[in-house]
Order: sequence, then C-alpha cells, then structure tokens
Amino acid sequence: MNIETNWWKKSVVYQVYPRSFYDSNGDGIGDLQGIISKLDYLVELGVDVIWLSPIYDSPNDDNGYDIRDYQSIMDEFGSMADFDELLEAAKERNLQIIMDLVVNHTSDEHAWFVESKSSVDNPKRDFYIWAQGKNGQPPNNWGSVFGGSAWQLNDATQDYYLHLFSKKQPDLNWENDELRQSVYDMMRFWLDKGIGGFRMDVINFISKEPGLPNGAQNEGQAYGDGSPYFINGPKIHDFLQEMNQEVLSHYDVLTVGEMPGASPKEAIDYTNPENKEVNMIFTFEHMDLDSGSNGKWDLKPLNLIDLKDNLEKWQISLQDKGWNSLYWNNHDQPRIVSRFGNDGEYRVESAKMLATCLHMMQGTPYIYQGEEIGMTNVAFETIDQYKDLETLNMYHEKMEQGANHDTVMQSIYAKGRDNARTPMQWSSEKNGGFTTGTPWIEVNPRYSEINVANDLQSEQSVFAHYQQLIKLRKQLDVITIGDFKILFKDHAQLFAYERRAEKESLLVLCNFSKDEILLKEDVVKNYICNSKLISHNYPSVDLLDKIELRPYEALVFYSSASE
Repeated sequence: MNIETNWWKKSVVYQVYPRSFYDSNGDGIGDLQGIISKLDYLVELGVDVIWLSPIYDSPNDDNGYDIRDYQSIMDEFGSMADFDELLEAAKERNLQIIMDLVVNHTSDEHAWFVESKSSVDNPKRDFYIWAQGKNGQPPNNWGSVFGGSAWQLNDATQDYYLHLFSKKQPDLNWENDELRQSVYDMMRFWLDKGIGGFRMDVINFISKEPGLPNGAQNEGQAYGDGSPYFINGPKIHDFLQEMNQEVLSHYDVLTVGEMPGASPKEAIDYTNPENKEVNMIFTFEHMDLDSGSNGKWDLKPLNLIDLKDNLEKWQISLQDKGWNSLYWNNHDQPRIVSRFGNDGEYRVESAKMLATCLHMMQGTPYIYQGEEIGMTNVAFETIDQYKDLETLNMYHEKMEQGANHDTVMQSIYAKGRDNARTPMQWSSEKNGGFTTGTPWIEVNPRYSEINVANDLQSEQSVFAHYQQLIKLRKQLDVITIGDFKILFKDHAQLFAYERRAEKESLLVLCNFSKDEILLKEDVVKNYICNSKLISHNYPSVDLLDKIELRPYEALVFYSSASE
C-alpha cells in the first residue's frame, strides 16, 4: 500500500532532548517518565508531534548518537515498558512520537562492530567500512567532523575503520545488502509499535564515493575535506528509495532527513513526492550565516539581507515541488534569541518576533524544548563545566595550537552545543524544577527569571505567543499552501514578506533590530485599511496610515476575499 495523507503539512513538531527535559527520579538525568508527566504541557502548547532525540542503549560518547543497541532503551531513561507507556499516553492525547534514526554509524560497542573488528573473515566484517593504511598512515586524509583523523587503527586486524564523527562511532557500510535489511528490520520494529516516523540523523552521509579519494587540503591544515565524497553520495537516492519502498511506504508517517550540505535543488530531489524518499529535510545554510570563512567557531554578525535571501531561496525553490522544514533551534544549535535576537532588554519581544518570522512561512515548524519560553545561551565560567564532545575537542585542539583562552570561550558561549542542552527551566525552584538531584549539566542561572511557571501565568508570554502561532497554522490554509514573496528586500533591519493563496493573503513584518522602523509604503497602507491584524508581539498596537515598528516588533495582517 502507498499512504499519502500529508498530515504533517499542518503539524507542528516539538523536539525533546530527553536527558535535559524532566527528571522524574532525582538522578539528575531526564527520563521517559519525566516526558510522560509533561505531555499535558505539550498539549496546552498545541503541538502535534514529539521528536525524541535518541533514547536507545548507548555508552553516551556523543549523548546517545552512538547507539549500542537499536532495540533497547538506555537505562538512565527507563525501560521499554516506560516507552510503551509514553507511546500510549501520547496516543490518548493525539500526539505522534517520532524517533531519531541514527544509521550512518553505530557505537563501537554495538554487537555488529564487536564482531566486525574481531577478524577479517567475520560474517559482520562488511557491515562497516575498512581499509588498509598507506606507509603507516590512514587510508586517506579525511578529517573527522569532531576533529582529528576520520580513521582509527584496529589492533586485531591491523587496518583502519572509518568514523566521520567520534572514533567510538564507526560508519556503517550501506553497500552491504545484509546491513541494509538489518536496518529496515529495526525500523519496522519501531513503526509496528506505533511511532509516527523518523528524524534521520546525517542521512545524506550514508553513501560514500568508491575508492574513498583524498579530500582537498589547504596548506597548514592537518586533514583534508572528505565531504565531497560522502555528502549526497552516488547511491544516496538508491538507498533512500529502497528504504521507502521496503519500509516507509507501508506506514502513514513523517520523515525528515538531516542533510548538511544539501542545496535547494538537491532538497527537491529528496522531498519530491514522486521520488518517494523523505517528506522534508533539515537544511543548514541559514545556520551558517553567522560563521566566518573558518567555520562554525569563527564568529561574525548576522547580515539580515543574507538571511532573507537564503530563506526566500528555500521557500520559492520548494513551492509546489517539495516541502520545507522550518527551524531556528535544535540540540546542535545555540539558542536563537541569543543568536539572532536580543536576549537582554528585548528578550521577550525578540523571541516572539523570531517565532512569528518562521511560523508564517511554508513548511513544517520545529520547536526545540525551551524555545517556547525564550530560553537563552549560557556562559559557564570554566571549560570543565561543559559536556559536549565537539566543544571539548575544539577547545583542547585550539589550546594546543596556542589560541587565546578568552577568545575560544567567546566562540563556545556563542556556538557551543551545550547552549541547547542545559536543563529545561520549569520553575524558579532549585535547578529550575528540572531535578531534585544534581543535574547532569548545570542549569542556566537565568532559570529564576525564565521558566515555564512564569510564562503560563502571563497572556503576554513567549509561550502564549507560540500557542497563538500554532493555532493560526491550523486555522489558515494560506500558511500551508500560499506562495511566498519577499518585500523590502534590501532593508538591513526589516524582514517582511507576503503569503498569497487564491482567496487569502498575509503580510508579515518583523523588525530584527532595536531601532524603530517607519513604514509608509502603499503595500503597508493597503493592509492596514483592508486587513485585520491577527498577530502582534507587543501588548497593544496603534495603526494609523503608517506603521512605526518598535524594537523587535512583529505584526501579521490577514485578508480574505470571503470576509
């Protein structure tokens, strides 16, 4: 059977990072029972889907993205019985659960790898990617995403395995038929339980160029860039179409592929329903706009015109051809209000403005835990307070190179992944109400000011604004089907756009600055006269024949031919 109801087009997804969401037993680590106890909160927010970051059995080298057993639950999170209870409790509330599918790599403690590394003639040998070294060096010059070489020597067989991430995350060999069928069996295990789909971790890395050529290597660089040979590789569409035919087409589910380095043209290929691959992808282009030429840790201010150009490109390119995912935050990204907003004087206003800007676009929005209350980045005093492997590797590498400690810490404060992983701030009680014990990572000290309990008491809160935006998506078809047109394209502080369908239109105005912006143009006057204001992020708005946008103000006007 081939099921295409497209229910996910009007859905809003909420990402839960289980370790940091809510701790039910006082051990300092969030767990499945903690998630169950907060489902009514998510119902109140209005979301439809919960995406769980990995909850599988794992040694936790990379916070669960190194999986030891795909069909067991990590002890710290609970048991399979707890998961089944969560699934049932979610179903009772009309909430779907989607799981993280991590199949580019496993943990080096996975039973498959334990066998694979034991001898060259083991039946599981070709489940992973092995190669001989050259003159005592790794097979090629690729660097790992997490720093260092992408190859690790295996003493037992005196050859190397590929690990694009940590050395405890060996890459799977998708050329092996038996491996692919084992993955499909595992996917059916979870889908048959009743989950609502998968978020697929770096899924466009699974096809590698045969021969594994050396990557370009600039003078002074320790390693080459192998990404042209493993991102969007030669068989990626074959593998995804086979996965869809064998598994996904038999269930009515949401699928989103995390695909670094995918362009809009490639996204159309991945998400065009005729190609039968995935529903949508996560793009990274807009998340790289505040990075300099030396990558993520090289900080530069956001140029709003660049952001507008990028999001316009994705909106227009995929219109009527594929489908967009919409996100500012996730477990790998710093907090958006600290990044593109103002997390001081205008924290509330800018958090609401950023939400408005994103949620009025076409696509499926993703809210990351704490985003809906305007949680901010954190600046821990010492490197020892940080937990993230990528951050720690970068810090120690920079220190060995003689970098300035304070400069490196500023990069971590701005871009470190632990910004997203500090515990959810539920109340002003100790540890933000996250745990009665000692949290696995320290709570952001701003929890006494920024927390769920405070937001639920205010009709002007960030939470209340997210509620309203979610309701509008359910009510207005123009948000789902309308086309997209950018306005005031060259304005350095204003992000403005129209959405138009046959009988409905929206005007969205977002001030990305703390300056006031005066708008007297005819298009604005027309909306003031002939439309109604359906969303605003200040308590009240005065509309005359012009609009003077206050700092970080966001307004949405709606008109309908039937009204």
